[in-house]
Amino acid sequence: MKRLWYGGKIYTMEKENETVEAILVEDDRIIATGTFNELSNLADEFINLDGAAMYPGFVDSHLHMIFQGEKLTRLDLSKAASAEEMLDMVKAAAKTTPPDQWLFGEGWNENNFADLRIPIIQELDAIRKEPIVLTRICHHVILGNTSALEAGRIFGDSKSPAGGEIGRDKQGALNGLLYDLATNSVTEAIPREGEAYIESLTDSLNLAIDEMLSYGLTGGHTEDMSYFGKFSNPLTAFHRVVGEKHHFRVTLLRHNAVFEKMMKANVTFDEPFIEPGAMKIFVDGALGGATAALSKPYSDQPNNRGLLIQTNEQLEALVKLARQYNEAVAVHMIGDAGAEQILSVIEKYPLTNGKRDRLIHCCVLREDLIDRMEKLPVVLDLQPAFVPSDFPWVINRLGKDRLEWAYAWKKLIDRGLMCAAGTDAPVEEINPLYSIYAAVERKKPYAKHDGYIQEQKLSRFQAIQLYTIGSAKAICKEHERGLIKAGYVADFSIFDRDLFEGSSEDMLAAKALKTVVAGRIVFNRS
Repeated sequence: MKRLWYGGKIYTMEKENETVEAILVEDDRIIATGTFNELSNLADEFINLDGAAMYPGFVDSHLHMIFQGEKLTRLDLSKAASAEEMLDMVKAAAKTTPPDQWLFGEGWNENNFADLRIPIIQELDAIRKEPIVLTRICHHVILGNTSALEAGRIFGDSKSPAGGEIGRDKQGALNGLLYDLATNSVTEAIPREGEAYIESLTDSLNLAIDEMLSYGLTGGHTEDMSYFGKFSNPLTAFHRVVGEKHHFRVTLLRHNAVFEKMMKANVTFDEPFIEPGAMKIFVDGALGGATAALSKPYSDQPNNRGLLIQTNEQLEALVKLARQYNEAVAVHMIGDAGAEQILSVIEKYPLTNGKRDRLIHCCVLREDLIDRMEKLPVVLDLQPAFVPSDFPWVINRLGKDRLEWAYAWKKLIDRGLMCAAGTDAPVEEINPLYSIYAAVERKKPYAKHDGYIQEQKLSRFQAIQLYTIGSAKAICKEHERGLIKAGYVADFSIFDRDLFEGSSEDMLAAKALKTVVAGRIVFNRS
């Protein structure tokens, strides 16, 4: 069956403003592009776009899909404007949470509070004696009550683990906050076994994919294998959801904690819909919790440079392990000290098999680090929405001297570095148009200013390319994904308006009409 798509603006995304009148699709591939008259005699079926705009399939290059699905069912704290409002939301949720279940909340951000005050453990204990776990927006900090901390064997005399920190008040008592690897003790205590649990992961994944398809996303590069008990739990959920049931493309990054176990288990995937990805490594934390590793102290915390999660020896061992299996690494690195640490290791053990290492976030860099990146087979995995989320408070945190190479998306692209775009969902809103807007305008939607560090604004073409050919480059698939071109996969994002016309706010108002994966319409708004 040969289908001819026509009747709208069809952007190839290979060159700026390049469009074709029609495309011919057979099974899961584009077999020709051209004019309607040239291709109509070859078609068995005709699909009229009715004036809609078609693009190569948008792919989120970095997110956590099961967490995103859980976010849709958990207490959403992202809109709390004060510690008191946050506590009121937790109190209301406690009334409907059964005593035999943990109470989970997601997305709090003290930088949105006028007084920057974070609730303390005693305030949570007053709400509920059963466990409460509230995850900060960055997912590098949690706030728990006493029973949650005790479930993780964290007591008053507990010592912070390497790569993490147990929060304390000025008197040295627990304040309920746990940072980076210190969170593992509590999260690993959450019950995560059995068929009912796997079904809950399956339900969360279904919610996430339904939402992603409704925004025009045809795929995502996701990291979920080490947070839900045995890696087989989330892997089973992906096998149940992705493929024939949900035509959708996922690349599964494999956290270093489970990477070798998965390799030794000879795990099967379901290509081309479920594909194996790189080994995921964290080298530092986040700027919001002041745990991102900086080469010089934080401007607002003169005694703090953040933290490195791995020692140099541990990081080198992990990269050597990935190379032993001919695999790339995908590395969370927000601060310049974290970037320097991982660059030193991958320079020592460079890839030689055609794959690319992925450097995720790249928020605070230096020009000497960029010089080193240019010599390596790397893709930079950027999150444009971090700019409107982190500014203006991050200016005080970093100091103005560091801003030249902070969130410097345009400089990175101008230097010729391969770049992709994702949301780190549930950290940021999963709608790709929000990220594209953030890359173009560098501010919150409808904000009455001209954007933060305006010289780093991208064109709309550059921003959309991050989601199309950029995401394909992140997994070395740019020869068959990310463009509308003969021989490429028939993955399309179709919107009710042209994203290149009108104002940026007009673009933001666009709705996905159809989402097509491997030639199949998998979302249809009508």
